[in-house]
Amino acid sequence: MFKGLHINRSFTRPCFLDENSFLSDLANFSKMHSNRFHFIFILALGLCSCNDQGVSQNMAAVNEMFYPNSDLGLSFETNRIVLKVWSPESTAMMCRIYHDPTADVEALATLPMSLGDFGAWMTEIPVQYRGQFYTVQAEFKTGWRSEVPDPYAKAVGTNGLRGQLIDPSAINPSGWESDAASPLRSIGDAVIYEVHVRDFSIHPTSGMVNKGRYLAFTETGLKDRQGNSVGIDHLVELGVTHVHLLPVFDFLSIDESKPEIPQYNWGYDPQNYFVPEGSYATDASNSTVRIKEFKEMVQALHKAELRVVMDVVYNHTGRVDGLSLEETAPGQYYRQWPDGKYSDASACGNETASDKPMFRKLMMESLLYWTKEYHIDGFRFDLMAIHDQTTMQVIADTLLAARSDLLIYGEGWTASDSPLPEGERALKKYTYKMPGVAAFSDDMRDGIKGHWSDHNAKGFISGKWDLRESVKFGIVGATAHPDIDYTKINNSDTAWASSPLQCINYVSCHDNHTLFDKLELTNPQANESTRKNLQILANALVLTSQGIPFIHAGAEMMRTKQGMENSYKSPDSVNAIDWGRKAEYLDVFKQYRWFIGLRKSHPCFRLGSTEEIQRRLHFLESADSLLIYQIDCPAEDEWNQTLVICNAANVTQDFSLPEGLWTVAYLGIPAEKQVIKEGTVQIPAHSLAIFFQKLN
Repeated sequence: MFKGLHINRSFTRPCFLDENSFLSDLANFSKMHSNRFHFIFILALGLCSCNDQGVSQNMAAVNEMFYPNSDLGLSFETNRIVLKVWSPESTAMMCRIYHDPTADVEALATLPMSLGDFGAWMTEIPVQYRGQFYTVQAEFKTGWRSEVPDPYAKAVGTNGLRGQLIDPSAINPSGWESDAASPLRSIGDAVIYEVHVRDFSIHPTSGMVNKGRYLAFTETGLKDRQGNSVGIDHLVELGVTHVHLLPVFDFLSIDESKPEIPQYNWGYDPQNYFVPEGSYATDASNSTVRIKEFKEMVQALHKAELRVVMDVVYNHTGRVDGLSLEETAPGQYYRQWPDGKYSDASACGNETASDKPMFRKLMMESLLYWTKEYHIDGFRFDLMAIHDQTTMQVIADTLLAARSDLLIYGEGWTASDSPLPEGERALKKYTYKMPGVAAFSDDMRDGIKGHWSDHNAKGFISGKWDLRESVKFGIVGATAHPDIDYTKINNSDTAWASSPLQCINYVSCHDNHTLFDKLELTNPQANESTRKNLQILANALVLTSQGIPFIHAGAEMMRTKQGMENSYKSPDSVNAIDWGRKAEYLDVFKQYRWFIGLRKSHPCFRLGSTEEIQRRLHFLESADSLLIYQIDCPAEDEWNQTLVICNAANVTQDFSLPEGLWTVAYLGIPAEKQVIKEGTVQIPAHSLAIFFQKLN
């Protein structure tokens, strides 16, 4: 009967060859058999398979009987509120209504829920309770589980312990209906700037009123004592196109009931996947406030021609027990080893199971929700390789059908082993199999500045010149190129991007040392001038490379965390962006701004395909401490030829220019208008040189 069903004996779950046919058959079968417990039992037996150790796969089989509709959670209608929760193995479920987000008080109402199609429980909530808080509680053969918000809760109170009966679509700032980021011609035009909401504004030098809040991004016209722009105006002046926010959906580690106590966490411990984090709002107890202020932040960034990327952490939850996924459907959203132990590829205690249809459904619907309800312009996937390639491709296909310029990228690695077979993981080396999905290039990152885990390891720009090939690999956006020796790449042995648009080039992010601190460790004898040159050179290489550039907030003003390598829960004194450093290192900032402007002005640094890079970009032979390449510019570029020279040595080096007249665009500093005939030029130590030719 199930013509789309195939049992894959090489894996520990059934898989469907024709999902639409299966769903059609499944729906018809459900209508024929009103006894849903009998239906689940028959279906589970029919789908049951065993792995090589003979472990029964009934749990996986039950999960394959997933809920195909998109109406889980709350639905707000004119005269009623409907709540649906998927819990196929529970024997009963209750919904309780409270007047307080956290208090241990008697419920205003206790509403029994009834089992509907596909294992979903439903109840109608009287409209008189609109604005109140609610929980759900499931009973299993082992007894009642904890009260939790439903997994699809879109509004919660303090600390995310109870959902709230409000409709986020009705909570909008003025003009929200017309809010949108201006579209990009290509995602290759993006320049990403990664920042933590609290870091952005909490330092005394920020001058912002809403310190540590979403609303800090709405404050314009701010200046430091020297008249330099700070805050959102600084981002506009810098020229970036996307603001990548560290996790902003509801997470566990901050106690929102104590806003007067300084608390800090990056937020990689998710709790409620459809709700903005409350600690960044002016009032975490009422979701109306966090929803409106989050939208105001997005709206302000869009008005400034800046797009918003969310750092999403679907690979694990802050814990398992006590959170909505496990309390409503135990074992259905997480991966486990054959012995039943929860696997932990995240190294955070658990890992979710994107290969299970119900978690894939939650991921997809959550991402669509953030895109449509909050106008988000991109998503960065934490430990993306914990997810399976199929899920990432479904996500990319679906989101890009709605928004062709949406950014989708992630970390192409795991933190530990997983039951998911290696060949199915969304690893960096399989990026080419996932069109529309990009991955971070740790090859270029470690090539430029040195290996992330060896704090004293030097990179190419600090004198380890055998890493030159890894930097070249970054320059071509991790694509296949005849001038690259793939036997000499640090973290890869072959091209992994099918186009440069699948490569995120970077040298630093929130993880590990800031660029300033890493360069200080690897160049302890360097003076201030040399450290500035290295700080500029590192991201100059990123910004002149093919692919999509990514900059860690504050790199443009030599940001330091006082040597703290993993600051995920360090205090503000470590993590806050010190805006006073902009005036102190204004020359560095101006050079970052110049390189971003250069990239945006010249398509030769944004070639859109592997074929174009192979045809137009060629490396020249040179000493090991030099890295030189020439680009035959596309017709839309005002330049005809571009020549880029990186001098990684600590001394000036001579270079003989190719034949013709060359104009200096950059020679240690911006220097356009200076025309040089072919001959020898001196390339300053630790710097980039850029020359160009025009047709006329």
